[in-house]
Amino acid sequence: MMTKLRKIKGGVCAPRGFVAAAAHAGIKAGNATRDDVAIVAGVDFCKAAATFTTNKVQAAPVLLSKEYLSARRCRAVILNSGNANACTGAAGMETARAMAAAAAAALGVAENEVLVCSTGRIGVPLPIEKVRAAIPGLVARLDVRSSTAAAGAIMTSDSVAKEIAFEFENGDGRIRVGGIAKGAGMIDPNMATMLCVMTTDAALSKTEARRALKLAVERSFNRITVDGDMSTNDTVILLASGVAGAVRDFSAFQDALDAAALDLATKIVLDGEGVSRFIEVEVSGAASVKDARLAAEAVANSQLVKCAWAGGDPNWGRIMDAAGYSGAKLNPDRVDIDYDGVAAVRGGMPAPTLFARLQKVAARKKFKVSVNLNLGEKTYSVMTTDLTEAYVRFNLGE
Repeated sequence: MMTKLRKIKGGVCAPRGFVAAAAHAGIKAGNATRDDVAIVAGVDFCKAAATFTTNKVQAAPVLLSKEYLSARRCRAVILNSGNANACTGAAGMETARAMAAAAAAALGVAENEVLVCSTGRIGVPLPIEKVRAAIPGLVARLDVRSSTAAAGAIMTSDSVAKEIAFEFENGDGRIRVGGIAKGAGMIDPNMATMLCVMTTDAALSKTEARRALKLAVERSFNRITVDGDMSTNDTVILLASGVAGAVRDFSAFQDALDAAALDLATKIVLDGEGVSRFIEVEVSGAASVKDARLAAEAVANSQLVKCAWAGGDPNWGRIMDAAGYSGAKLNPDRVDIDYDGVAAVRGGMPAPTLFARLQKVAARKKFKVSVNLNLGEKTYSVMTTDLTEAYVRFNLGE
C-alpha cells in the first residue's frame, strides 16, 4: 500500500535542518545578472549518499564528490551552472577542490565535507576566481526560503526551476523529503544530464541513505530520455539531517523519496529542449525485466519514432521496428501496441481501428504507448519526448 503523502512548499529546504542560497558569479559570458552558483547546506552535519553518471568520461566535480563521499559526514553541496568543468584535466580537479575549499572555509567545516556539482559547457576552464569571490556572499545568504532561488541558479537550458517536497506521518511526528533539480537536454538513463539535490529530515544511516537513493533513482531518473545522450556530470545527492528522528516504516520513507524523485524526473522530461509532447512508453509481457527495458528504451530513443510523434503520426511500424532491433526476446506475431488504450497492433498486424482515432491520440500533448510482447509477465516503462525542429535548431550551437 502506498504511503499517504502530502505535497508541501519549500522544496529542498522543506525538510527541517536545511538552508539554501543562490548568487551571481558571472561564470557565463554575456549573462550579467542571472544567478549561477547555489548552495544547499545542513544547519548541522548530515549523512550523504549519491549516484553519478555511468559515462566513462566524468567531470572533475563527479570524481571529487565520489572521493569526498567517503567522509564520515557532509555539511553542504555547492553547485554552479554555465560550466561543466569536464574534460579539463588536472587543472579541473584543482578547480573543483578549490570550489569545495572556499565553500568549506565560509561554512567553517573541512574541505571534504562539501560536495561539488557543475553543469554547462564541456571542455572550458571554470573561472574559479569568480566563483571563489561569490562564495562568502552566497553563504551569508543561506536561508530556509531560498529553495526556488537555488533551483533557478543551476538552470542551463531549462525554462523553469524544478523543486518538490512531500511529507508523511511518522508515528507522532512527520518526515519530509524535498529536492531541486535541473535538466532539459542531453537526457538519457544512467543518468540523464541533470543535477539533483534531495534532502530529508529523517535519521538515516549511510547504508540506508545509499540503498534508498539507489532505488529512487532507478525508478525515476534512470527512466527518462529526451535525446539519448548521456552527460559527463550527472549527479543525484541525498542529504539526511536526522532532525525528525528515526523512520518507523522504511517503506513509507522509500515511497516519499521515490515520489519526489519521480516528480523531478517528470519535470525534466516535460521541460525538454524544444519538445512538444510527453510520452510514456510501457513494455509489458516481457520474458524478463531486461527485455522489457531494452525494448522500452529502444522505442523511446528511436529518432524515427520521435519524429513521427512530433508530427502527430501514430506510426506503429516504427515502434515495431525499434522493439525488433532492441535485443529483447520478441516474437513479432505476438506483439500488441496501443496508443492510450486505442488498439494500433494486434498479433503483429494492424488492428481494425480507424487511423483517425490513433491520430487523435498522437496529437495530444501527453499520451501513453503500450507495447505488449505477450511472452511473460515483466514490465518496464520510460518517460520520453518527441524530437522537433526546435530541438535541432537549439542544439546547432551552444
